[in-house]
Amino acid sequence: MRNNGRVNEARGSDAGTPYVTLGRDEWAALADATPLPLTEADIAKVRGLGDPVDLAEVDQIYRPLSRLLDLYSGATGALHRATSQFLGERASRTPFVIGVAGSVAVGKSTTARLLKELMARWPRSPRVELVTTDGFLYPNSVLIERDLLARKGFPESYDRRALRNFILQVKSGASEVRAPVYSHQVYDIVPDQQVVVRQPDVLIVEGLNVLQTAQSREPGASQIAVSDFFDVSIYVDADPDDIRRWYIERFLALRESAFARPDSYFHSYSTLTDTQAKAVAGQVWDTVNAPNLARNIAPTRSRATIILRKGADHTVESVRLRKL
Repeated sequence: MRNNGRVNEARGSDAGTPYVTLGRDEWAALADATPLPLTEADIAKVRGLGDPVDLAEVDQIYRPLSRLLDLYSGATGALHRATSQFLGERASRTPFVIGVAGSVAVGKSTTARLLKELMARWPRSPRVELVTTDGFLYPNSVLIERDLLARKGFPESYDRRALRNFILQVKSGASEVRAPVYSHQVYDIVPDQQVVVRQPDVLIVEGLNVLQTAQSREPGASQIAVSDFFDVSIYVDADPDDIRRWYIERFLALRESAFARPDSYFHSYSTLTDTQAKAVAGQVWDTVNAPNLARNIAPTRSRATIILRKGADHTVESVRLRKL
């Protein structure tokens, strides 16, 4: 049961912080009279495994969020036009870039996919593309060579220069930009496959570490971070104990689906008993995902423009907006 009375308390606690917090009901009330452009069938196609998001959640949380992002995009476009006019330029507008960050199993992929579907239906942003940073993980062969395979998902396991250059090209208005493709089934980069991005109105970039600052130890190296190219950023947040439980539940579901496929990297896990599977998933969480969340992901939360805070049932309880 949600405690909607905490809204006023949350608002009061925003004094002295760069955010304003809205409880679920207060946020849902911001939805205008525009009909929800998605159906339950649409939502089923983008819903992540273990994320029970439904039509009501999309209507109350993600529709207002997509509308706010559309307003941000329109305001950015107006600023671009005013600046171009002031400079006497006729430069075409570059894509509006949204970053979506958060832990493994918190539901950030579902959030990104929902926003893609919703924003594509707003008049100002008919062309919306989504790219995940998984494609910029180093291939397993490189991770093994660098003794990083057990740290896949940590910042050092990504080709951050390639990811930064990809975003730079998109933001610069390049006619066509390509990104590698990652397969969770084979747990590796797929050779000779690429995602092609062609001058979208909006680009959504989803990943664990997209809000990190530049971390270069090389003298003279670029200090530009991927997040420097974001117009808006979203952090999907939840209590770590809840995320751990969701991760284990998802692992159990994968054991009976994706892991059961003979070509799965994790096929050996498909024969585990419930007790064994819970133990393995808990160990992976405690030794890999929890440290990555605590050291690298959660510390970037304060850099987000918008924070979606989820409750134990996976529904969004509050929305925090950075004050303008």
